[in-house]
Amino acid sequence: MRIIAGKYRGRTLATFRGEAVRPTSDRVKESLFQILAPRIGGARVLDLFCGSGALGIECLSRGAEDVLFNDISKESLSLLEKNLARVGEKRKVLSRDFRACLLTADGQFDLIFSDPPYGQDYLKEICALIAERDLLKEGGLLLHESEREETVPDGWTFSDVRRYGRTKIYFLQRSRS
Repeated sequence: MRIIAGKYRGRTLATFRGEAVRPTSDRVKESLFQILAPRIGGARVLDLFCGSGALGIECLSRGAEDVLFNDISKESLSLLEKNLARVGEKRKVLSRDFRACLLTADGQFDLIFSDPPYGQDYLKEICALIAERDLLKEGGLLLHESEREETVPDGWTFSDVRRYGRTKIYFLQRSRS
């Protein structure tokens, strides 16, 4: 896995061994960041299920102001720390269940990445907690990766859906009245 663009372009990141964890592929990541490019500079980002940190580090490489990393897996957090060290970044890292992270996160975010373990049905709960705490700035995006067909939660809209084989990335925005 490598960083695609920005100040850390071309640097390789430590990855998981085996089949238990499925990091976002370089092809999906490249396509996603082509879409997000105009939103990243100066952005505040939450990487809710950060894994190795590849998505958040890509944001930092492309000029995001700040990224808050969260994962409950000790293996993921160990890889994240190695990857942050590889690019010379020191960032806030939380080791919490996604619920606890969303209930305690401070401020608002421009982008929130949600890439839970496949097969988990967390989208509605994640959206409800983000809305309850007003964690997403107006015009901000929640990017939810899943292999499931998701339905749009109440109070949200799908602004886009991208399909890459079995992987789907849902672009969600809050419906504000």
